[in-house]
Amino acid sequence: MNKNILIFIIILLLTITAPHLIPSRVVYFTTLSIFIVLAMTWDVQGGQMGYNSFGNIVFFGLGMYVCISTQVGLFFDVFEWNESGGEKTFLHTPNQYFIGLVAGLILAGLIPPIIAYLIGGGILGLRGHYFAIGTLGLGVAAAELAGGIDTIGGTVGMTVPVFPKEVGNIHTDKLIFYYLSVALVFGAFFFLRWLYTTRFGLALNAIRDDEDKAESMGMPTKKYKTLGWCISAFFLGIAGGISGNVVGYVDPHDIAFAGATLGVWMVLMAILGGKGTLWGPIIGAIVFYLLKDFLWVKFLGWQRVTLGFLIVIIVIFFPTGIMGYLRTKFPQMFGEVVDEGEQNKT
Repeated sequence: MNKNILIFIIILLLTITAPHLIPSRVVYFTTLSIFIVLAMTWDVQGGQMGYNSFGNIVFFGLGMYVCISTQVGLFFDVFEWNESGGEKTFLHTPNQYFIGLVAGLILAGLIPPIIAYLIGGGILGLRGHYFAIGTLGLGVAAAELAGGIDTIGGTVGMTVPVFPKEVGNIHTDKLIFYYLSVALVFGAFFFLRWLYTTRFGLALNAIRDDEDKAESMGMPTKKYKTLGWCISAFFLGIAGGISGNVVGYVDPHDIAFAGATLGVWMVLMAILGGKGTLWGPIIGAIVFYLLKDFLWVKFLGWQRVTLGFLIVIIVIFFPTGIMGYLRTKFPQMFGEVVDEGEQNKT
């Protein structure tokens, strides 16, 4: 049997059985899956294309609001839902809940790419630090904008429809969102794995290596950059819809458009694992999530400080990430370093 197929079968079996073997950690595994998606999708811009974006959190938060608003708005008035305490006043039947969830996740995957396409034409014209700062402003602006719309709860936020008690048991909802998040991870992985082998993937790498030269050869770089951002927005929007249902509450600043936490963490996870690689962001997300959980448990009250030190350690000691380190030490097993030129400069 092919080694890659065997690895895939083992990973698939582990993901299927994990929530049944350790039922108390289902939400933990779901959140880890979301983190993996965040890292993989950021790497489309930051790793493959060389554009360090701090604005991808916009599509995550937008997908969250779109999904939850759809779940509510299909059957109730969204404004009345928020004014009257949400699920404390209105209850979804099983049919309403699942119809709303499916519709919400579909729209959460469709609307963010449209927004990415509309704003990409302007902001993707920026380069370097200007692009990074511009995208950082997008996340801040999105949070403030959502906080000013009373229909979706304003700064207070909005509650999420409660999973109907008539369906399954108290763990059914957790299992559903776990398997949805895992399906999203596999979907994103195999799609990006295919994408990076196509002409589109080569175009992204050409932009990263020398955008001016790529343009001089007739490559429509802006089109490729915009489409790459739309692809990230698609997966991020669905991830936001799933995450909102898992959390059970949507807040514009601390949950949906949490640029200071999730917006930065997705960058760190990709860098830690090795940006510009397929497996790097996945490895980085797993390692970072385990470290973050350890810091939050062992250093409660000082977790932000210790996380800051972790950021410094990542930047100084892992400039090419875990995959870059492994490729340097074990080239016969892991191949060449992606950013070999940058590594030689450090």
